[in-house]
Amino acid sequence: MGSVELDPKPARRRWRLHQSALVVLWVVMSMMIWVGLYWYIRRQSIRNVEEGLVSMCEERARMLQDRFAVSVNHVHALAILVSTFHYQKEPAALDQETFADYTARTAFERPLLNGVAYAQRVVHTQRELFEMQQGWVIRTMKREPSPIQDEYAPVIYSQETVSYIEALDMMSGEEDRENILRARATGKAVLTSPFRLLGSNHLGVVLTFPVYREDLALDVTEEERIEATAGYLGGAFDVESLVENLLSQLAGNPEIIVKVYDVTNASEPLIMYGPDLPDGFPSPSHTSMLDFGDPFRKHNMVCRYSKEPDVPVSALTTASGVFVICMLVGYIVYAAWNRYDNVKEDCRKMEELKKQAEAADVAKSQFLATVSHEIRTPMNGVLGMLDMLLDTKLNSTQQDYAQTAQVCGKTLISLINEVLDRAKIEAGKLELESVPFDLRSILDEVISLSYSKSREKCIELAVYVSDGVPEVLLGDPGRFRQIITNLVGNSIKFTERGHIFVQVHLADHSNLVVEQKPEPKLNGHNDDSIPTAPLSANADFDTLSGYETADKRNTWENFNKFLSLSSHSTQNGSTHNSNSESVTLVVSVEDTGTGIPLHAQSRVFTPFMQADSSTSRNYGGTGIGLSISKCLVELMGGQIWFVSRPGVGSTFTFTAVFQRCERNGAVEMKKDTLDILPSCFRGFHAILVDERPVRAVVTKYHLQRLGISVETVGNIDLGVAALTAEKGRLLSGTKRQCIFLVETDSCSSKNESYSQDQILEGSCNGCKLHLPNLFLLATSELEKERFPGFSDNAFIMKPLKASTVAACLQLALGVDSQNANEDGSNTEGPSSLRSLLVGKKILVVDDNKVNLRVAAGTLKKYGAEVQCVESGKDALALLQVPHKFDACLWMFRCQKWMDLKPLGKYVL
Repeated sequence: MGSVELDPKPARRRWRLHQSALVVLWVVMSMMIWVGLYWYIRRQSIRNVEEGLVSMCEERARMLQDRFAVSVNHVHALAILVSTFHYQKEPAALDQETFADYTARTAFERPLLNGVAYAQRVVHTQRELFEMQQGWVIRTMKREPSPIQDEYAPVIYSQETVSYIEALDMMSGEEDRENILRARATGKAVLTSPFRLLGSNHLGVVLTFPVYREDLALDVTEEERIEATAGYLGGAFDVESLVENLLSQLAGNPEIIVKVYDVTNASEPLIMYGPDLPDGFPSPSHTSMLDFGDPFRKHNMVCRYSKEPDVPVSALTTASGVFVICMLVGYIVYAAWNRYDNVKEDCRKMEELKKQAEAADVAKSQFLATVSHEIRTPMNGVLGMLDMLLDTKLNSTQQDYAQTAQVCGKTLISLINEVLDRAKIEAGKLELESVPFDLRSILDEVISLSYSKSREKCIELAVYVSDGVPEVLLGDPGRFRQIITNLVGNSIKFTERGHIFVQVHLADHSNLVVEQKPEPKLNGHNDDSIPTAPLSANADFDTLSGYETADKRNTWENFNKFLSLSSHSTQNGSTHNSNSESVTLVVSVEDTGTGIPLHAQSRVFTPFMQADSSTSRNYGGTGIGLSISKCLVELMGGQIWFVSRPGVGSTFTFTAVFQRCERNGAVEMKKDTLDILPSCFRGFHAILVDERPVRAVVTKYHLQRLGISVETVGNIDLGVAALTAEKGRLLSGTKRQCIFLVETDSCSSKNESYSQDQILEGSCNGCKLHLPNLFLLATSELEKERFPGFSDNAFIMKPLKASTVAACLQLALGVDSQNANEDGSNTEGPSSLRSLLVGKKILVVDDNKVNLRVAAGTLKKYGAEVQCVESGKDALALLQVPHKFDACLWMFRCQKWMDLKPLGKYVL
């Protein structure tokens, strides 16, 4: 359906018709804005006035608290004076005359106090003695002799201004008694409710302090405080004078009305200062809480303006100015509307161009994927014809040329595959399979592909898979193999000594063992000032080969923890969960190569980028492999990272998520994806001599896969002792075959040669041991020269994998290979495959003649009779029932493969 172009002219005409309505609407909206702004500014002005009231009220409350606190501190100091000079001096250094004189002279320090007095605590048993000493009778507040009670608080010292309360019992008043009891129980000052002071007739309160005979600790109990109480010091505060004095100092501020309340009883507040105001007074008010130091009484201050605040003129002027601005904005918007239409049209065109550019980019990726696929088709034909050519009789020069061409062709097809994968990733068409596969078998295949280069460089190449990793997983084995092959290939390319170690563990175990993260300065840092280690450095580290590694977390200690966790999870049966349960693996490829320069670490995963300009010249490659591996890892639900140190090596680590799968069900689905190892070595016992614990664990891993129990020792002496103990068990009736494996590095210096007897010399106490099952583990062919007394069958060459070890042991021990497979599968050699298809007639369909020739030549090598056709119609004519063919093979890329669909089940 084609697109319909809309004419913009009717829209413009409609705009002109509604122009008057829009102008009226804009004017109305401007008026509404004027009204709203006016009320908003007015409200903001009132809010500012209220905030000013809050600030001034809080300031007055704070100053009132501070002044009250100063007076309280002076009363407290006076209580300490009484305690010090009356009770802690013998005889007492204080009497009524001294107290009156001192309080009169220091009255300026307590301007808010009408007077202070001290009442002594007297229990009933001491009343008669106390009255004889004082010369007067204890009286109540009504000037009557005090009735009998448990204790009394008669005033013995008083300031002249309150001398009329001398000899009066302060505990005879109900509120005074309550304050005295609270003061001595808490050790703090307490206040009474407001009352009229004698003399000034002002509202005030009485402050009561306890006086102790001695200093008390902070953690004393209430009973101990009461027992230590000697008396009570009280002072009468003139609250009205205090507030008036405070307000007189702030007379320059706007006039406000201040009221102070005692709100201990919230339902009936007691006024302490301030005028009475009529109900509904319009002025805003604010309440500030006051803290006079008594936790049992509450006070607050209420402030309000004496009149309603005026409305600011700015509310009217600002609103009017905004109205004028709205009118101007409306005019500007109307004038700019035409310009806006033009800009909008330009943006629409730019959006169309953007979509065209994105479509062109997708088309480019699709074109690249198609072209790469089309290039790969003739390249497969070239490689197939070269393979057939190498099967013919050629002289040495011709064979060398053909092999060179085949190697170059494989390199080219590998590059094309990488470009094709990259194009699929960019086009979003790369999808992963979900089939059962044996992860350990895939790792063995990768080791097999890389063993020749590792032997040439004399470097250790090893793989280890934790016991907790399931035997069979559901996922994409091809893409997993591609990632591992890429990482191992890069490590071999840049490693000249040391080792390459591939490890696979469960992510749960990895998180438990290694909690720290990679060092950030070694993973993308651009500071070249960090020193690098020389390539020749070969300190003895607890690693596979003894060389230092880049990732400090890959130590023997952490590796040993992996072993413990894997063994524990296997014993508890945690690896046998449901098929739908996912499992996350952590795979690391560790090498001791040249490492990645610090300035290049940030672009390692960038496509077509390499460390420096000399990398491709010295080592080859396009720099696309790691970027593809990163994309594949992310498609598998994982992440990839690395730690690299120049001159030390690199460690690439990635995670991948797979599904668990039972091995029996997987074998029924696809047996050729599983690694079926011989069972003839079950019950064997091996003694392994290796001085490096990590390498010993790797060797033990491969032997245990064959069903061989392994005992590892660190040197020949311990190995001979273990062998002697094993022979003793054999003599006692235990029947199992024992093999003795020795790492060549664990013998002695590499510059010496050894025979079988020399290896064990000095370790058997003069007794020559019979060792028919002695094997040496060697990294390169050169190590065989050090052991001239051994046959080739006694050497097991590295890198190790279970099938290779099984083949070496079968050849050396003469184990019957017919029992190698549990399911009795055929183990015939390649020579027997030559007659596999003898008498079979096969029809091959492909529209590419070169592919037809390659397929026909390959099938004829196995004895088949082959007929080739180039179209589906020709194949359909030949396959009419009855036909003479046993099978029909065709390429899915055949242009006319749809013609074969009528054959249905007859097409194989």
